[in-house]
Amino acid sequence: MTNSTTRRTLLRGTVATAAFAAAGGATQSGVAHAERRGSGGLDVGILLYDGYSLLDPTGPAEVLSRLPGAKVTMIAERRGPVRTDTGDVAVVAERSITEADRLDVLLVPGGGNRGTIEAMENQALLSWIRRIDRHSRWTTSVCTGTLVLAAAGLLNGRQATTYWASADYLQSEFDVTYLPQRYVHSGKIVTAAGVSAGLDMALYLASLIAGDTTAKAIQLAIEYDPQPPFNSGNAADADPQLKELSLRLLAESQV
Repeated sequence: MTNSTTRRTLLRGTVATAAFAAAGGATQSGVAHAERRGSGGLDVGILLYDGYSLLDPTGPAEVLSRLPGAKVTMIAERRGPVRTDTGDVAVVAERSITEADRLDVLLVPGGGNRGTIEAMENQALLSWIRRIDRHSRWTTSVCTGTLVLAAAGLLNGRQATTYWASADYLQSEFDVTYLPQRYVHSGKIVTAAGVSAGLDMALYLASLIAGDTTAKAIQLAIEYDPQPPFNSGNAADADPQLKELSLRLLAESQV
């Protein structure tokens, strides 16, 4: 591999070259990027808070950032790095909540116990979520982010899903009907089950925004073809010992 080899070169097979040319591949990459990020595009904001789970925001971001014209931004109370529930990784928030007044799509991720509870009790975040929801086209959540939407009062009388271990709490504490599904669509709100379900929800949302064909193309682009080595991802099929171990591993990995 020569020094001049780029990622675009690696990806540019016969089919990719034809598609690139049909889309106007002669346009300089910087100009194309500026046009895609233009003011007329889809503004997607993903909320970060201390103690979120890493895949909850980043999985959907990988999908939604591939939508034509989409701009995906991480948003937090303050600009800067925000750490995950394990404390090992930080993602940078490029905007603060005071800098984001309108969004086409809002996504609220889930997190560890500490992070979720603190987000549910953070009145500044809840107020901002309600304010954004008033004008958003879609308001979404992943995992225990559903609890944060519920705490903001956005799920009253709705059906929703969440992390399997939080289902009883969701139904007992809020006026919400839990559905044990990978994602649930209720009005303009789409909720996802735990962590990895955010990818499924994001692809479904992509189909609502841009159509099935584009969503399928995005799924192929990110090669999302899950074939896990174990068939143990569904809580409905798991025995009590495995559930107990899974929750213990989560708790022990969080800070």
